[in-house]
Amino acid sequence: MSASQAWLPDGRLHFQHGPIDIVIGAEGESAAVAAAHADAWRRFEGVLGELVGELAALRRAVARGSCPVAGPIARRMWTACRPFADNFITPMAAVAGSVAQELIASYERAGVDRAWVNNGGDIAWHLAPGSSLRLGLYADIGRLDARSVHDGIRVDGIVRLTPEMPSRGVATSGWRGRSFSLGIADSVTVLARTAAAADAAATVIANAVDVDDPRIDRRPAREIKDDSDLGEIAVTVGVPPLPPALVRRALGAGARRAAALKEAGLIESCTLVCQRQVAVVGPAGELGADDGTADMGCADAGSRTAWRPPAALARSPAGPGRG
Repeated sequence: MSASQAWLPDGRLHFQHGPIDIVIGAEGESAAVAAAHADAWRRFEGVLGELVGELAALRRAVARGSCPVAGPIARRMWTACRPFADNFITPMAAVAGSVAQELIASYERAGVDRAWVNNGGDIAWHLAPGSSLRLGLYADIGRLDARSVHDGIRVDGIVRLTPEMPSRGVATSGWRGRSFSLGIADSVTVLARTAAAADAAATVIANAVDVDDPRIDRRPAREIKDDSDLGEIAVTVGVPPLPPALVRRALGAGARRAAALKEAGLIESCTLVCQRQVAVVGPAGELGADDGTADMGCADAGSRTAWRPPAALARSPAGPGRG
């Protein structure tokens, strides 16, 4: 299967190759944007083969010591996960963000005012001076149904991103997402200085949103996907409604992990959502109106630095609040 590209009706560009599915938006001088798109496409065509060539090493747990992989994306994945090597983590925890980060480099040029690369909800962006982007959060994909898709998805909040903000990447993890999680968070959304760093951190924080309860359904990852890099590690496959106190305890554990990563300079902010409760770690940021529109974001990913919970969610007292 070869890589493909197509224009979407709204003017965004769609790249697809095997499991990699990317949507790109870019604005600025037409010649500069066209050149950036062409450069991104040339880079994208070789990404899957490059990663497959080192897949065996990328599925092994990150350990202290020298980086065992050679490709630029593979090395970025390993480097993003290295701060978490004291616990089991493989570079695959940062693959989507690392690919998005690789492609956004094509747009970091004169004449491109703003651009974003959305790799399944893990997003990297470029902003020239004076430009901005709005980024939307849909907190719980479990609430998504056919009617909401037909009528238009209303996001739970929006943050306005500017070039002065340090973050250049966002990622979301949770047990309902595309990748496995060890925790029970519906979503953990992280803003960080790079998309790769956000991707790794979102995985780690989502794993920490957890409690021991026999009602939570967990199964070895390999039983669900035989080639999973998590092997026999039990991952979450079902979470029933839990008592609010248990949810607060789980959110508190995740918020403490997020606060530690923020203190270490590994993330800028984090929004944690579990069963209609939310905890926020990080600065308030500049919020836009919750009008259901955003420049980028998708049904199970997106971010805001911190936000007033909509009616569907209740602010949890667990863990740190706004910094």
